[in-house]
Amino acid sequence: MSYDNNMTGIISKNERKTDDKHPDIKGQCEIDGVEYWVDGWAKQRRSDGNKFYSLRFKPKQQAGIQPHPASAKAQAKPADAFSDFDDAPF
Repeated sequence: MSYDNNMTGIISKNERKTDDKHPDIKGQCEIDGVEYWVDGWAKQRRSDGNKFYSLRFKPKQQAGIQPHPASAKAQAKPADAFSDFDDAPF
């Protein structure tokens, strides 16, 4: 029996935070079979001073994002990496 990760996730303290704009927590989750990155910022309400987290979800595989042309060109190389040496005199 495999474990169903749908509608679950994890978050932890962002150990790489170097700027106030960087998220305080980071993690990942799965919603309806789609995996997301989760970023969160600790905030405090002005009205009553209660603390909360503001969250942002980004799909791990964003539709419509094309690979950089240079990397696409590198992937389109022929299988025979030495084909440029066909005219070599030896």
